Amino acid sequence: MLESDPSRDFSKHEDPSIAVPCSYIPLPDGPHTRELASARRMPPKRAIFKVFSGVLILALVFAIIIGGRNSDVHANGNALLATSTSSMASEPLRPVSRGVSAGVSEKANHVFSGVEVASFPWNNTMLSWQRTAYHFQPEKNWMNDPNGPMFYKGWYHFFYQYNPHGPVWGDIVWGHAASKDLIHWLHLPLAMVPDQWYDLNGVWTGSATLLPDGRIIMLYTGSTNESVQVQNLAYPANLSDPLLVNWDKYSGNPVLRPPPGIDSKDFRDPTTAWYTSDGKWNIAIGSKVNKTGITLIYHTEDFKSYELLDGLLHAVPGTGMWECVDFYPVSKTSGKGLDTSANGPEVKHVFKTSLDNDKNDYYAIGTYDEKSGRWVPDNPKIGIELRYDYGIFYASKSFYDLHKGRRVLWGWIHESDSEIADVKKGWASVQSIPRTVLLDTKTGTNLLQWPVEEVDNLRLTSREFERVEVKAGSVVPLDIDAATQLDIFAEFELDKEALEMTAQTNVEFSCSTSGGAAERGALGPFGLLVLADDSLSEQTPVYFFIAKGIDGNLKTFFCADQTRSSEATDVNKQIYGSSVPVLKDEKLSVRLLVDHSIVEIFAQGGRTCITSRVYPTKAIYGAARLFLFNNATEATVTSSLKIWQMNSAFIRPFQPGQDA
Repeated sequence: MLESDPSRDFSKHEDPSIAVPCSYIPLPDGPHTRELASARRMPPKRAIFKVFSGVLILALVFAIIIGGRNSDVHANGNALLATSTSSMASEPLRPVSRGVSAGVSEKANHVFSGVEVASFPWNNTMLSWQRTAYHFQPEKNWMNDPNGPMFYKGWYHFFYQYNPHGPVWGDIVWGHAASKDLIHWLHLPLAMVPDQWYDLNGVWTGSATLLPDGRIIMLYTGSTNESVQVQNLAYPANLSDPLLVNWDKYSGNPVLRPPPGIDSKDFRDPTTAWYTSDGKWNIAIGSKVNKTGITLIYHTEDFKSYELLDGLLHAVPGTGMWECVDFYPVSKTSGKGLDTSANGPEVKHVFKTSLDNDKNDYYAIGTYDEKSGRWVPDNPKIGIELRYDYGIFYASKSFYDLHKGRRVLWGWIHESDSEIADVKKGWASVQSIPRTVLLDTKTGTNLLQWPVEEVDNLRLTSREFERVEVKAGSVVPLDIDAATQLDIFAEFELDKEALEMTAQTNVEFSCSTSGGAAERGALGPFGLLVLADDSLSEQTPVYFFIAKGIDGNLKTFFCADQTRSSEATDVNKQIYGSSVPVLKDEKLSVRLLVDHSIVEIFAQGGRTCITSRVYPTKAIYGAARLFLFNNATEATVTSSLKIWQMNSAFIRPFQPGQDA
C-alpha cells in the first residue's frame, strides 16, 4: 500500500496545471446543463440509509397512486405540445439529490429543479414499451457506470454499477454479465458487494487489467465506512472458470488512499493499467484541486504497492472533478485497435474524462511521453476538446478486445424522464450498444465510433428506398412494417444549384440554441423523423443543417431534436448536436439504431454521435412511424436508405449447471 508522502501535498498548489498550458472552452453545440449546487452533509449510517431509501420509494409510489389531473402543457421552445386528457390531479415534481453527498456525481434528473412541472399519468402500456429489446440492461432496478469490461476464455465480461434494492441510485454493488458476442447476455451473480469497511458505502467504478501470465487484476474505488474514497484490489477466485463467477478481495485493501491535498471524496475510478519500458505498470486516477480537473499517475510492480509519480498526466483549469478517466492508444495507420500498453511513432493516445460539472464525456487526441509520464494534446490550447457523444452518454469505459483486435467502448445511457416514472416501471438506465473506436485517419483530429459488427446479426427483413426526392418544406412517409426496433442507414444529397446559389451569412448556427427542426434555413434542416405518430404530434427529428459562411465555405451540423418527442410533461426535451466534418466528395450519411426509448445515431461514419432517450405516449408499438423530411427553404434533397427490422437480444439469467 502507498504510504503518504508529505512532499506531494496538492493543497499547497493553487493551480496544479501551470505546467499544462490548456484552457477549457465549453463546446457551443452541446446542451448546457445547469450546475447543481448540493450541500455537503455527514453520511448517514448504512442501516439508516436503507430505511430512508425504503421510505422514499414508498413515498414516490404513493405520489404515483394519488397523482391527479394534469394541467395544460405549455410550449417547449417553439414546439407546442398537446394537452393531456387526464381528469386526475398530478403532484409537482420535486427531484431528490442522489450521489452528491456520498461523494459521486449527481445521479438524479434535475432538469426540472425549481420549475413547476406536473408528473405525467403514465400507464403500464406506455412504460412497458420503453424497455429496450437489444440494449443491455438488468432485469430490474438501477444501473449506472460500466466497469471492468474484458474478454476472457471465450467470453466477454461486463460489470456495472447496480442497486439491487430499487430503481434509484444507492446501495451500489457490481452487477455482472457474460456474453459470447456482446449482444446476447447471461446475467451472473453479483460480482462484488459492500461487505468490508473499505467499501461499506459502495463498490464503485473500476477497471480490469489482464496480465501476460493470465492473471486478472481488478482495481476499483470503494467508499469506506467514513465515506473516504480508496482504491482496492480484487481478483477471480478461480481462473479456470471462464464465467468468473466468484471474486476475492485482497486482504491488504485498500491499496491506495487519497494523497495529501486531495479531498477524501475526490479520488476515484482507476484506469486499466499499461506496461512501461522499465518493467512496471502505470494506472491513472481522476481527481481535482480547487476547480482544476487533474489525473494522477501511479507506478506499481505488483498492484499492491504503489508510487505516486511526479507531475500529472493531464490537468485543465475550470473543469472540476474528473471521473471515469480513460487513457488508451490508437493507430495512425491501421484499422485495428491497440493493446492498452502499445506505444511508438505510429501511435496517438486518447485521453478521456467524464466531467462531473456537466455530466458529459470529453476526449482529446495527443502524444504520450512515457519517460516523463506526460500526455500533450495535439491542440495545446485546448485541454479537452471533443465529445464522445453529444446526447446522453456518460462514465464510458473502453477495453482492448484481444479476440478480434479492436478497442470497444461502453457508455452509460441514463434516463431523462422523472424518478416517479422510473419507480413505477421498476428500472432505470441502459448501456449503449458497444462501439468500436478508431482514429479517423482522414481528418487526423477525431475518433470514429461505430456499433460492433455483431449487432448486424440481429437484422431481420429489410426495405430499400432508392433516390427518394424530398422537396423543400415536405414530409415523406416511409412504408415499413414497424418502427420501434430498427437499424437505418441513410445517405443524403442536396442539389448542387442550391448549394451554389445560397447566399452567404454571418449568422452563427448551434443545434442546442436553434429552434430545432422547425427552424428553416436555406440548406436545412433535413433528415428523418423517428418514433413519430401519423399526425406528427409526436416526432423526433434527426437531421443535417448546412450553413454557408461569409467566406463562402459550407459548415455541416448534425442534430437531434427532442422538443416534440413526447406529449408527457415530465420528460427532458433538449436539442442535441454539433458540427460534423464532411470531406470533399463525401455524401452526407447517418446510421440510426432505434430500440424503443433509445436512439443511437452515428453521422459520417461515426465522426459525430448522438444518443437520445425518447418517451412518446402515442408513437409506440404499431403506431410508431418513420418519415423523411426536408424543412429547407431553397434546396431539394435526394435520399437513399436501407432499413432493417431488428430482432430482440436474448438476455437471461444463468443458472449453475445449465448449458451456457
